[in-house]
Amino acid sequence: MAEIPDDVYERLEALCAGGDELAQAGAHQAALSLFLEALRLIPEPMLDDEATTWVCAALGDTYFHLGDDERARAALLDAVQAPAGLGNPFIHLRLGQCQFELGNTRRAGDELARAYMGAGEELFADEDAKYLRFLKPLLRPPPDA
Repeated sequence: MAEIPDDVYERLEALCAGGDELAQAGAHQAALSLFLEALRLIPEPMLDDEATTWVCAALGDTYFHLGDDERARAALLDAVQAPAGLGNPFIHLRLGQCQFELGNTRRAGDELARAYMGAGEELFADEDAKYLRFLKPLLRPPPDA
């Protein structure tokens, strides 16, 4: 795995911090530019670096807010494959939401359940209620036969 030089890592962090600020202000298109620039700073093999996890999660979140569920899913799938991505409740939440929006209900249920099991119902508090409504019946044990 290639080590990210300190100066490059600092630039990557600054780009992501700027992207986070823009995203929080609702300027998702501007945030996207910064996150994409940050992603280009990560050396190959990208999926071996923990920075890929948080940059791809930010990209996925931004694409999701822009309504580009296909690109969001692709970025989040990369985040899940990078270090510490698998099991991250937020990544699974967004990935499940993308799968839901793309009509992949089986995958959506799996990802949303992972998010719920990792962080509970609180993670869904600021999200559209349709995702929790979709998930709740999947969490119930089947009735005894």
